[in-house]
Formats: sequence, C-alpha cells, structure tokens
Amino acid sequence: QVQLVESGGGLVQAGGSLRLSCAASGRSFSSYVMGWFRQAPGKEREFVSAITWSGTSTYYTDSVKGRFTISRENAKKTVYLQMNSLKPEDTAVYYCAASSTEYGLGYPDQYDYWGQGTQVTVSS
Repeated sequence: QVQLVESGGGLVQAGGSLRLSCAASGRSFSSYVMGWFRQAPGKEREFVSAITWSGTSTYYTDSVKGRFTISRENAKKTVYLQMNSLKPEDTAVYYCAASSTEYGLGYPDQYDYWGQGTQVTVSS
C-alpha cells in the first residue's frame, strides 16, 4: 500500500509559479513510476507529467512542456511538480499518482494509488 498526500497548491496570478509536492508513505516508493494529473471542473482527468522510478525519464503533456518540471527524491519519498509561467487554463485540481508499470503512463487506469488532490487556481 502507498498513501499519497499532495501539497503546495494555491492561488497565483498568471505568469507566476507554484511547486507541488507529493509525499508518499508505505513501502517501495522508489519502485513506482510517479505521475501528476489534473482535473478542471466539467472536464476529464488529464495527464500532466510522469517520472520513472530512477528519475532518468520524464514525460509531459504538450501544453506544459517548457513550463513544468517533474522531479523526485526517493530518499524523502517525495515527488515534485515545479510549475512556472502559469496560465489560467492550468487551473484545476492536481493529483499525484503511483504506477507499478512504465507503460501507458498517460492513462489514469494505469495508476494504482492516488492522492486526494490539491487545488491550483491561476487568475488572469
């Protein structure tokens, strides 16, 4: 079992930055691929970014490339999402998730554990 708790969300003006954190508890954190998803009101949950267990491979959806950076510290059982140049369309609840597979990382169904989410609101 893995428990995930996100933090770092909030209200920020367009062009600003936030850093989300996801703290994990439980065993074998370092063996999981970690991902970030987001869900805006009335929309489906969408993939944002993922990072492999070693941190050597990272993935981003096109709309955040060059603005967001995912990273992890296995010793601290924490994954981060640094979000820069935020836009109003980035407004959503952001979820951290853990997957035991490196395949299909863009699909929520591939993830085994989820956090409760943290709200990010970007004002124009």
